[in-house]
Formats: sequence, structure tokens, C-alpha cells
Amino acid sequence: MSTTAFCKLPHPVSVVVIDVGNTSTSIGHWDGERVTAITPVKGGISDLTAAGDALEKAGARTADAAILASVVPASNEKWAWILRQLYGKTLEILDIRTMKLPIGIRYPNPLQIGADRLCDATGAVARHGKPVAVADFGTALTFDVVDQDGSYTGGIIAPGLPLMTGYLHEKTAQLPKVDLTGVLPAWGDSTENAMKLGAKLGHRGMVREIISFIREQNQAETFFCATGGYAAWALEGIEECSIEPDLTLFGLGVIWNANHPDGK
Repeated sequence: MSTTAFCKLPHPVSVVVIDVGNTSTSIGHWDGERVTAITPVKGGISDLTAAGDALEKAGARTADAAILASVVPASNEKWAWILRQLYGKTLEILDIRTMKLPIGIRYPNPLQIGADRLCDATGAVARHGKPVAVADFGTALTFDVVDQDGSYTGGIIAPGLPLMTGYLHEKTAQLPKVDLTGVLPAWGDSTENAMKLGAKLGHRGMVREIISFIREQNQAETFFCATGGYAAWALEGIEECSIEPDLTLFGLGVIWNANHPDGK
């Protein structure tokens, strides 16, 4: 595996980084090399109090800039309004058409690539070199691959844990909504435990199969890392993936660096 150094800035910066997903939003502080003060905001922009608290924690009042990666375009202007009205910041929105990426793109229709997937791939290359692949455990379970040449080539999309268990709850008369946290039960001795076992073991098996497929198609030495709210729970006991909860925001910060090499 070859290593890749990302753009280092000439002086420290303070940037608010925001990742807007379908079921959750994460906000953090980027200093040019690392992301800290990460706060999950379950309601996203709909919970203005939680969003404001997270922005304050990320240093929005004194930040030099703010950047957002979003898979919910309808919320982008609301985030821009908050940053503009409350903190006097112009919010940059990750857009492959107007921003530089530190990785190449070898994909038939780049506009189809979700902003979070671009951040994941960028962050993974910056940390681990190439070839590399990222599993992101959100509403969907996505795998994104960067080849030996440092180009994003595509990936795999599968139903995520909340979709799997939520669909069972919604489409059956007696299966409950289950909490996807806590210790894996020893046996399915209740409906809830049976569903938790099915979700966790099923996803672990799916991850192993997908990893094997990607290594066959890409390169055997492809490094795997995982991020997303359900990654640690789903992959407990699996050694094939490095679990990195901050990867998406880290990748967004790396993209900010690439577009502001002078730190301004």
C-alpha cells in the first residue's frame, strides 16, 4: 500500500465542518490537521437548539470558515442561513463541480456520488494511502473504493441496519422496533434478541463477503476502514476493518485544505 500526505496548511485554521445525513448530522471543528469537538445532532436542522449548541461547541463564533457536506440538499440553505445570520459566516457547500478534490475520480457520472462518500474516500486516502475502501454504516451501508492510482472508482450500496430492522417493524404486526446498541445477546431467546442477532450477524457476514469481493475486484492489499453511527456495534469482533467515527468530517476538512492551500 502506498501512503499519501494531504495538504498541510502554512498556519493553523479554525473551520466548522458539518456532515448532513439522512438520519443524523455531525458537526465538528477542523484545525487543518484533525477534527475535534464532534457532536451528533439527531434532529439535524429541525432541532435548532441542538444544532446551535453543536455549532457553539465547534467554535462557530470565532471560526475562520465553515463547510458542509450534505445528502439532504433541501436543508442546505437553512444551514447557510444559520451560519450567515448568527455567526456572520459564508457556508461553503461541497460540490464536485466547483471544488477541488485531493483524489481522482474514475466514475461514469461523478454527480451521482454522495458528498459523504467523497469525504469518506478522501479521508481514508489521507490516513491510509491507497488502495483503500471505506464502509459507512448509516441509513444505508455504503462501501467506497479508491484504487492504486488514487482514483475513486465506485463501490457498493446495501440496506443499513436501521432500514433492516425498521422495515421488519413497519411491515409486520408483531415484530417490535429494536435498539441497535448494547451487548450482543447469547441467543435469540426473545423477539428483540432474535432481531438483534439477525441484524448484527447478518451485517457482519455481509461486510466480510463484500470485503472479499472488493479485494478480488480491486487489489488484495486494499485497506479497509469503517465509519458511521452503527459501525462499532455492527463490527465488534471483526478485525478486517479499522473503525474511525470521525472519518467523514476528517475527509471534509482535508477537502477544505485542498481548496484553501494558503489557509484562507
